[in-house]
Amino acid sequence: MLDSMDDVATLGDFHARLTAALAERPDAPFLIDRARTWSFRDIDGLSGRIAGALAAAGVSPGDRIVAQVEKSPENVALYLAALRSGAVYTPLNTAYTDEERAFFLNDADPALYVGDPARAAPADFAFLTLSRDGTGSLIDAARMVATLPPVARRGDDLAAILYTSGTTGRSKGAMLTNDNLRTNAEALVAAWDMSDSDTLLHALPIFHIHGLFVALNAAMLAGTRVLFHRAFDPAAVARDLAQATVMMGVPTFYARLLREPTFDAVAARAVRIFISGSAPLTSETFTAFEERTGQRILERYGMSEAGIITSNPLTGDRVAGTVGFPLPGVRIRIADGDATGEVEVAGDGVFAGYWRNGARTAEAFTDDGWFRTGDIGAIDDSGRLSLVGRAKDLIIVGGYNVYAKEIEEILDAAAAIAESAVVGAPHADMGEGVVAFLVGAGAERPDDDELAAIIAPLAKFKRPRRFIWLDELPRNAMGKVGKEILRERCKDAFR
Repeated sequence: MLDSMDDVATLGDFHARLTAALAERPDAPFLIDRARTWSFRDIDGLSGRIAGALAAAGVSPGDRIVAQVEKSPENVALYLAALRSGAVYTPLNTAYTDEERAFFLNDADPALYVGDPARAAPADFAFLTLSRDGTGSLIDAARMVATLPPVARRGDDLAAILYTSGTTGRSKGAMLTNDNLRTNAEALVAAWDMSDSDTLLHALPIFHIHGLFVALNAAMLAGTRVLFHRAFDPAAVARDLAQATVMMGVPTFYARLLREPTFDAVAARAVRIFISGSAPLTSETFTAFEERTGQRILERYGMSEAGIITSNPLTGDRVAGTVGFPLPGVRIRIADGDATGEVEVAGDGVFAGYWRNGARTAEAFTDDGWFRTGDIGAIDDSGRLSLVGRAKDLIIVGGYNVYAKEIEEILDAAAAIAESAVVGAPHADMGEGVVAFLVGAGAERPDDDELAAIIAPLAKFKRPRRFIWLDELPRNAMGKVGKEILRERCKDAFR
């Protein structure tokens, strides 16, 4: 570990900033995971050995490491090892199928893929696992090598790639620099007053910006203890809230907690702040949560390309249906100066562009350098932002982005389907559920089993939950499918 904060200037990167913060209390509990408590020293030591194993496997600074592994302390150590070695950490959703994985691997062109030993190894890519036994174990290899000293990186060096949906239906890799990660984590620690006296209940996945770059980066920077839940279980979360002071979650978490019999004001009394993001929080959930616990959820707004952009205040009024004020160092505006329009953002947290996709990068920024978020919003006289819709045709299911075009392409390729249109409909649990409107190619329509086979290449969270057959899709005079008509038609599909 670094000896003090003064050593940060020596390396000038986010890993140096993190390890300097952790060095101030190396033996304090960090990850409370099942039967074991990991100290900051434990995780830092393991990450140093994993970094040594990465170097032995041929990983060099700037190389991509694609990780598609289950949530674990070893996964956290792998992330820190990538930062330590100067590699570019590229996490993937564990629900992605082999077909989906192939696209990401070909696009990222990694030096190493770290994956599940139970799944088939991808062809043409070096493959290791985080298991503790068997050939190809990165953890076993870490026992046999020396700790790798941190590799010096600049603030503008690439630290991570997060794949996100875009207007083409093809996922794009958002390139995040060391400065992007650092400035966002520092702003969150300040905005939410996080410290080493806090305990964060963490039930989020860590292949996503929310669980990794928001929750864990801020916790490490602040020296915050983490109750490390491998998955979200309402009863377990309600039980462990008595030991927590902070909880971060997606709206689905809070909706499910409200249906948990053991969750009440007593269960929530130790928590000073409940934070929600990754999808819109409904006014109904906001109000019901306050009635149950006496606490108002703090909603914030962010995305892979810009980190956290705005937050409702820690002290002050948290207004249902709004996402608060810009974080320090962040500027927001409405395109063309309109009262309501596309939200644009600028600041140190904004990403460096899309990986190997100059055309999409150029489209994403205005001529004067502001990032086009694709979200439609309005800013009131006090500077508070409210979001009213999305310009990009995205569906957010349980906090995960789902792009309609990807699903439509798979449906349209089926012989029995002439065309399709996919939209999102309100879902009490997941925020939105996927609905597919279908036009048949002939008299015979696929049955449920056949439809299930057609959408099998998709991750489960992307698969339509409802199928509605039409004689034809509604279109305007320009031939564009009237998705607003379809959304209105299926607005009660999950009620």
